[in-house]
Formats: sequence, structure tokens, C-alpha cells
Amino acid sequence: MTSTYAFWLAGRQATGETSFDVTNSWDGRLVGTVSVPTEAQVEEAVAAAHAVREEFAATPAHVRAAALDHVSRRLAERTEEIAQLISAENGKPIKWARGEVGRAVSVFRFAAEEARRFNGGEAQRLDTDAGGTGRLALTRRIPRGTVLGIAPFNFPLNLSAHKVAPAIAVGAPIILKPAPATPISSLILGELLAETDLPAGSWSVLTVPNERMPALVQDERLPVISFTGSGPVGYAIMDSVPRKHCTLELGGNGAAVVLGDWNSDQDLDWAASRIATFSNYQGGQSCISVQRVIADTSVYDRLLPRIVAAVEAQVTGDPSDAATDVGPLVSEDAARRVESWVDEAVGAGAKLLTGGVRDGATYAPTVLAEVPARTTIACEEVFGPVLTVTRVDGEAEAFAAVNDSVYGLQAGVFTHDVRTAFRAHRALEVGGVIVGDVPSYRADQMPYGGAKQSGVGREGVAYAMDDYTYERVLVLTGLAL
Repeated sequence: MTSTYAFWLAGRQATGETSFDVTNSWDGRLVGTVSVPTEAQVEEAVAAAHAVREEFAATPAHVRAAALDHVSRRLAERTEEIAQLISAENGKPIKWARGEVGRAVSVFRFAAEEARRFNGGEAQRLDTDAGGTGRLALTRRIPRGTVLGIAPFNFPLNLSAHKVAPAIAVGAPIILKPAPATPISSLILGELLAETDLPAGSWSVLTVPNERMPALVQDERLPVISFTGSGPVGYAIMDSVPRKHCTLELGGNGAAVVLGDWNSDQDLDWAASRIATFSNYQGGQSCISVQRVIADTSVYDRLLPRIVAAVEAQVTGDPSDAATDVGPLVSEDAARRVESWVDEAVGAGAKLLTGGVRDGATYAPTVLAEVPARTTIACEEVFGPVLTVTRVDGEAEAFAAVNDSVYGLQAGVFTHDVRTAFRAHRALEVGGVIVGDVPSYRADQMPYGGAKQSGVGREGVAYAMDDYTYERVLVLTGLAL
């Protein structure tokens, strides 16, 4: 029996006049029915957040930290239940869903720790010039106002956590809008927030359909927008509200570079295993999944068959099975799009080494070589379990190939040379360089975001807290310093 899920309006459960169904992309079964807020209910939530913003900003740090700690503990206690829901609504294999819950546990714990030390203030003597004699400046960070958090489907819990937890930590009200395909995880998060002592109105989880989002985006009472999703949508949001503060975490075309010094059998086995796993985890539906392998010609012929074998060893099937590595994509339409991009590349001359088969919403893990440079799959984010492998001659050519993209989220560089690592860090036009591993590594406390068309701003709890606040200076006069 499935459930009907209410949304959360200013900290309390509510239902609207309409609803929609959430289905499992693996077997089509109904996961749950979700209520949709009316326009009047959305207005009530926004008005409540706007009204409480000063009270919430003044909430003692221990209150905000205690609420964040509570959510972290309750997520840990309900890990299996929530992981099953993520897997059901998203199609994510259960082992990855459990990992997502674990990451959200950490995000709320990190936010509780940051809340306790946030806004300690920085004192600056101003008597370095005569006009500043007896003056001291104290700088604090102040919330910009209510945050509109727009979450994606691929990490429905953890990427919601990355919007909600930093907002609570700084005392900024937040209205969270989950993805229509995967709203239930965020609604469960609302259950846990409702168990805390946070002020009424300081948070809402609104299952608003995408077509009604422009009005929320334009609302002047929501001065901060944190969006994770596609580039066209993200930049359309930013262009429509140029005076708002926008953080955009957008797409990628993740490259893993394997250089000539990464050449032992053990090295190549490790690289192939990591590449195969992280080109296919979450069905490839991660902004930092491995989409491109750029291998030095000295290791290419030994690496390529290892990658193909490791990809073919990925277990594809029922996401509820703990043995499954690769489940379905979020929808059959998503799988059809991936299929069309692969077919285009093969038609243009790419070599299909394994995979290339669709079954409903499932697309087989796929490896392509000799992909023509201007095919769609070479240039755009595939967001599916597809990997291209390219031969290059030397470090300079490899780094140029990484940079030959409109995206710049993260890159992985397999090298043992620390000097090469520093050159990569300087040369690669990305937000993060992961040395000795794939670009898919992310620790939830580190700064995370991209360059070029991969977005603006940074996630990672402390860095998002900076994005949600601004510096305000207090100057004290007549002091004996």
C-alpha cells in the first residue's frame, strides 16, 4: 500500500487541492501520491518566511545547532527506511541510496558544528592611518534573507540537505522546492525538521510544479536562490533576476586523465576500476560522473581493455537488490535521450566497445572510443552510463583536452608526480582537481562548484553559509587600542 504525502507549509503539514503520483522507473509501480500546494498556500509560506527572517537571524546559535544535530541523528536512525524511499522514487541502487543518506547525516552534523562557530566576528584596528585613531572595526556576516532552494532529482536528499542545512546554520529562512520526480525524500526531511524547535515559518518544503516556479523565482521576498540542475534552466533563472544572489551548481563533462607515469599493472587496474564504477554509479546521473577518459598514448592500449572489462563487470538490474551497481535512469525519456546520443556518435564513426542497449528506462553501461570531436556526446553532459575514451600524447595535450569543454566542474588526474599535480591545479579550468582518482570524489565539507558553464558560487556547508550572508562592518570610535 502506498502513501499520500502532505507538503510542509511554514513548519506544519498541509494539503492542497490537487496531487501527482511518483512512480518507480524500474518497474513502474506507484511509490506515493504527493499533494500540491495552491497559489494561496505558496503565498502563505513566502509571507511567513519573510515575516520571521529577523527573529530567525537572532535565534541563539545553540538553538540552530541543536536542530541541525537532531536532524542528523534522526536521519541516521531512519537510514534504511529513507534509503528505500530514495531508491524507489529515484531508481538509484540501494547501496548508493544508503550512501546518500549517510552523506546527508554528515551535512547536518557539519552544519551544526559550523553554526556554533559562525559569526564570531573579526576585529580590525583602523589606526594604521591617523584618521583611524581610536577606531576598531568589527565584521560580522548577516543573512541576506530568505533562501529559495531548488533541488534536483539525482541526489534528492543530500542536495536538499546542502541547501537546508547551511540556511538554518546562518539563521536564514528557507523554502525548499524538490524535483517533481523525487519529492518524497525532501518531505521526509520535513518530518525531521518539524521535530525541532525552529521558529514557525523559518522553513517550508513546497512540492510546486516546475511551470509555477517563475513566480517564486521573481518574488522579491526571496533574495537568495540556490539552484542545482541543468545549465539552461539555471542561467535562465539568473538572467531573469539579475539583482538577486544566485548560486548555481550546473552540469559537467567530467574528465579522468591517466598520464604516462600511472603505468604499473596495479595502477591501471585501480584506474579502470574507479573509472568503471564512477561512470556508472547513479546510472551516470551525477554532475561529476566520469564521462571522458583522456589517456596518454603510452598507457592507452593497456588501459582500454581493463576499462571495458571493468564496465562489463558492473551489475545492472533491480535497484532494490544490494548486488546491483547500475539501476535505471530516472525515466524512460532520459534513457531514450542517452540512446539517441550514442547512436549519433556511432553513426558519425565512434567505436562502440560495449553496451549501447536500452531496455525501458535502463541503459546498459557503455564505452565508446574514437568519438568525433563535435558529436553531442563529446560536447554535452550525457547524464547517463556512457564513457568515452580518447588517446593523447603527453601532459599538455591531455590538459588541453580537458579544457576543450564549455563545462568545468571537476577533473581527475592519475599521476604520482606532485609537480604534475600542481601544474594540473594551475592549468585545468575546473572547480576541483582530484589527484590519483576520478573527478567524482566529493567530500561534503569541501568547496564544491565549477567554472565556465558549470555554474557560479560554491556548495559545501561553510561555503554555502558565506553565499547566504553578507559582511556588515561595525566601527567603534573613541577606544584606547
